[in-house]
Amino acid sequence: MTILKGSKVYSILTGSCPVCQEESMYKEANPFKVMSTLKMHERCSHCSTKYKMEPSFFFGAMYVSYPVGIAFASVAFVLSYMVFGIAILPTFFIICAVMLVMLPIILRLSRNIWINFFKHYQKQSNVSA
Repeated sequence: MTILKGSKVYSILTGSCPVCQEESMYKEANPFKVMSTLKMHERCSHCSTKYKMEPSFFFGAMYVSYPVGIAFASVAFVLSYMVFGIAILPTFFIICAVMLVMLPIILRLSRNIWINFFKHYQKQSNVSA
């Protein structure tokens, strides 16, 4: 994954700071710990980037979560119905199960994509002040 460092894709997939990409934005690394899935640090300890630029900033991630969820559901459909040939009703239940299980991942990916619309990677110099 280090070959992607410096790109938005790296920041989105790893949940790292979109500016320096040196640390995670999230307090808990495991997204499946449901009570702390969306708990974030206020600022990056490496570059001091403020993650919540304004109150309710991440409400915009709801607009991103819809296509991300559709992507997960589409993959579940293609795999279950078209690849494995499972009937349509069980495929529907598989899609529902995938969406339920992957909800924490979808929420985090949506936040990562949303913040990367507004913040951009800046290569950090090795000069310490």
